[in-house]
Amino acid sequence: MADSGTVPDLLEGSCHCGRVKFTVSADLADVVDCNCSICTKKGFLHLIVSRNDFRLLAGEAELTTYTFNTGVARHTFCRTCGCQPFYTPRSDPEKIDVNARCLDGIDVASLRPRTFDGANWEAAMQERKDVLF
Repeated sequence: MADSGTVPDLLEGSCHCGRVKFTVSADLADVVDCNCSICTKKGFLHLIVSRNDFRLLAGEAELTTYTFNTGVARHTFCRTCGCQPFYTPRSDPEKIDVNARCLDGIDVASLRPRTFDGANWEAAMQERKDVLF
């Protein structure tokens, strides 16, 4: 997480049907909007956190995984409702990328996400090599 000077909140989230539930300690100032092909189609709003800041509460057996391109990103979905509340990101596979849209009680219209040019992923990562989104 970026150091925004605020204390991270403990947030709860889930998939649409509620079978997959989790908590995450995160600062909503760290949300990123990516314009790559899959994020654009899904409307995923990224909140990348360390694995220590994420806790899966329920639904591990309900998850299924999709990979493409390099296979590094592990896109996990609820097998019942198809929602993707989190996944393992290509940009930092040691972390968890939570979909801010799956957090309970969050007004996504109030978020001010940073943008990431995922449509040109390799070049964008070179420009941001010191700050993984």
